[in-house]
Amino acid sequence: MSTIKQAPSRDAGLRHGVMSGSELAAQAIANIAPSAVLAFTAAVIFVSAGNGTMASLFLAMIVVLCVGWCVATFAKRNASAGSLYTYVAKGLGPTGAYIAGSALIIGCWGVTAGSLGGAVSNTVDLLGLLGMPVEGIVGVIALTVLIGGAGTFFTIQGIRLSARVSLVLELLSVAIIMVLLVTSLIALGPSAWDPAQFGLDGAPPQGIAAGMVIGVLGFAGFSSADALGREARNPYTAIPRAIMWSAVAVGALYMFGAYTQIAVLGKELGTVGNPLPAIAEKIGMPDWYAPLLVFGVAASFFAVVVAPLNVLGRIVYVMGKEGVVPERFGRTHEKHLTPHRVLTAAGISVIVVDVVLLLAGAHPMEIVVWLDTYGVYGYMVAYALVSLACILYVRREGLPRTLVTICGTVAVLSMGFIFFANVWPVPAFPLNLIPYFFVASMVVEIAWFAYVRRVRPDVVQRIGKTETDMLDGVG
Repeated sequence: MSTIKQAPSRDAGLRHGVMSGSELAAQAIANIAPSAVLAFTAAVIFVSAGNGTMASLFLAMIVVLCVGWCVATFAKRNASAGSLYTYVAKGLGPTGAYIAGSALIIGCWGVTAGSLGGAVSNTVDLLGLLGMPVEGIVGVIALTVLIGGAGTFFTIQGIRLSARVSLVLELLSVAIIMVLLVTSLIALGPSAWDPAQFGLDGAPPQGIAAGMVIGVLGFAGFSSADALGREARNPYTAIPRAIMWSAVAVGALYMFGAYTQIAVLGKELGTVGNPLPAIAEKIGMPDWYAPLLVFGVAASFFAVVVAPLNVLGRIVYVMGKEGVVPERFGRTHEKHLTPHRVLTAAGISVIVVDVVLLLAGAHPMEIVVWLDTYGVYGYMVAYALVSLACILYVRREGLPRTLVTICGTVAVLSMGFIFFANVWPVPAFPLNLIPYFFVASMVVEIAWFAYVRRVRPDVVQRIGKTETDMLDGVG
């Protein structure tokens, strides 16, 4: 029982009011990893949607904006480090909040672990292009430990440092890819105009729907700025703005990237393994651009190692403050004012899982697919719950509810459809096992909640009540 008592009042706390609007946007955008998504997603959507790829991405952005509106509705009135965990408590109570928080923790952890595989894979490719090949499994594991350790280090050192690292890497990555995309359109000349993509010529409706599912997954983590309620300046305005505008900006980037890839490669897009290098080769980009492009994708993946780890750390930190998890996790580093114990434990577990999968014979990019899929299930559950909670919250508080009801309903139905589309038809092995791993993880977390409710019922009453002005400490 001593492991779940409420944290003592003395705590260094999180740093207060230090994150600017651009740094909040950096956290949100880095969690999405638009460059990494650009490199692969358009080709996957094109296989099913064809000339409806742009429509799929547009519909995906609408769904994400519906979720974002619900999250922003909470963020305008509630500032916390607890992210969706705290928000859901306002509409669905402690149990719903805990389930949403647990699902979001899985989402953040899975995407962090998967992105570590992507960062390693692209770093190996980059070193090979630079004439420094990584030899054997030992070298790949060493890179995994080094990159995972660096990501964990940045999150522990401070939220501003980690946000700025993510921002710089993502800006570099996007700039590198945009140079390729714009150059390729210029190289095409008049044929760069491809009206068939806007007319949905030959695009099957079911293919567009399937593409929308993949598109929504490409936005996973877009609302991560909501975990910085204490650390943000003017959180009640800055956080909602960062959430909504990051979704719009990334959605526009996805659609531009997809349009360009289809215009340049045409039907080849559905067959090439790596579209961006294929475009670079087709338009005759200089040899020095190839390692630059790979660096951009690797940098984007590394940014996603950092960003969701920040969110995970703050959710568990709030849970520790409320007594839901062991109290030692509800403390921050006296100097850096970050939840260092959570971040260290999560960072080590991410590295260990990736190393185990590498030793089992998995390719780093297979790790991306497997663990990102596992994590995305968590995001979908959390997004559905926060959208449902928002509908109930505005009704209870007497707030304007028409738009929230529409957005929340669209979001809940869409998350249900996306979850179903990912489990039926049953995917090939081992993706067919991942839903079971996700459900098993949720069962374990719910069993812990049931234990806490039984031995410490007072803890349940504190769930979701840790707002910014209630966080103690010197930060």
